[in-house]
This record gives sequence, structure tokens and C-alpha cells, in this order.
Amino acid sequence: MGIQDIIEGKKQWRAHVARVKALPPDYQIVYKEMQKYLFKVGPVDLFDGRLLSGIVDFFEEGVAAGKGVLEVVGTDVAAFCDDLVKDSPTYADAVQESISGKPGTDGK
Repeated sequence: MGIQDIIEGKKQWRAHVARVKALPPDYQIVYKEMQKYLFKVGPVDLFDGRLLSGIVDFFEEGVAAGKGVLEVVGTDVAAFCDDLVKDSPTYADAVQESISGKPGTDGK
């Protein structure tokens, strides 16, 4: 990863944060909680940016349709997040596999 990649990544992240800040306050609150949750247990490939930007796209569509954030994601935000990553390997899965000593792990 060169310096240009780092600079480009920062530009993309700042543009993403600006999109989040442009959302209504209730959407921002839910997005930040989803982000925290996904950073803790989310998919291993979370940092490629597609999931988080997809959430913002989805939220922007909800705003454009005049819906409240809970109309878009439902009242159980954690379940919504779990559903988003249900078919993706997560850090929690990786830790669980390393603890259980399943084949393909180093058994530590």
C-alpha cells in the first residue's frame, strides 16, 4: 500500500463521513450505532467500504421517500445488522474458530 493509496482512502472516507453528516439526525444516530456494532462483530471485509456506503445509499433512499429511520431498518437495529452480514465471515467467527480448534486454524 503506497502513500497514494492511503491518501485516496482518506479522501473516500471523508466523502463517506460527509454523506453521513448530510443525513437527518435520527438516521445519523442509527448509522453510528450500526457502525459501532459492525466494527465490533462485522464482516472481515468491512473495510473495503461497500457495506457502509451501501447502508448510506439505503438511508438516503429512505430519506428521499420521506420515511423515518425505524421504518427503514425496523425496531431491532442489531438484528438488521446481523441480517446484513449473515453470509459473511466475521471477526467473531474467526475468534470462535480459533478457540474451538477447528481444522484450518492454528489451534491457539
